[in-house]
Parts: sequence; C-alpha cells; structure tokens
Amino acid sequence: MLPFFDERAGVVLISTREGLAKTANLRRDARAALEVTGADGRSWATAEGTVALVGPGADAHSPEVAALVDYYRAAMVRDRRVLLTLTVDHVYGQQIG
Repeated sequence: MLPFFDERAGVVLISTREGLAKTANLRRDARAALEVTGADGRSWATAEGTVALVGPGADAHSPEVAALVDYYRAAMVRDRRVLLTLTVDHVYGQQIG
C-alpha cells in the first residue's frame, strides 16, 4: 500500500506488518526517512522524522485496529477502490491423489 499523507495532522501513514525487519528496526530506533520519486524519475522528496508504531491489535475492537481501519478507509477513497463480490454458481476441479 502506498503511503498516505494526512495534511491536516502533518503525518505520513504507512501500513506494515509485525515481524518484519523494518518494524523491529523502528521499534529499536524510531528515526525514519521516506523518499518518494515523481513519475518523471527525476523529481523527488524526502520526509524525515520520528515514527510512532501502533499495533498489532489484540482484538477486532481495540484502538490499534480502529487506527488501521481509519488508515485503510482513507486509502480506499483515495485509490477509488471497488469491492468485488462473486456469487458462486458452480465449483469444479480435480483432486489428485
């Protein structure tokens, strides 16, 4: 997922996963930099700052999960996401073995 800049709050939001080296490194040292390159391949911007990690959530109703839902909600609107729901009429295949 692409970073999301919340201009009102002055923060960049990025979704990642627990257990990755990036997450472990940021828990140890919260300083970070994010570089974004323009479509022309020549223009760029770097944002530097301190990271606050939220999560992972303990249950579906935890504040950590609510923060992630808000992040994805904004990203879904920005990316003009569409939910595809397939109603299954027929399933077929082959079992080997």
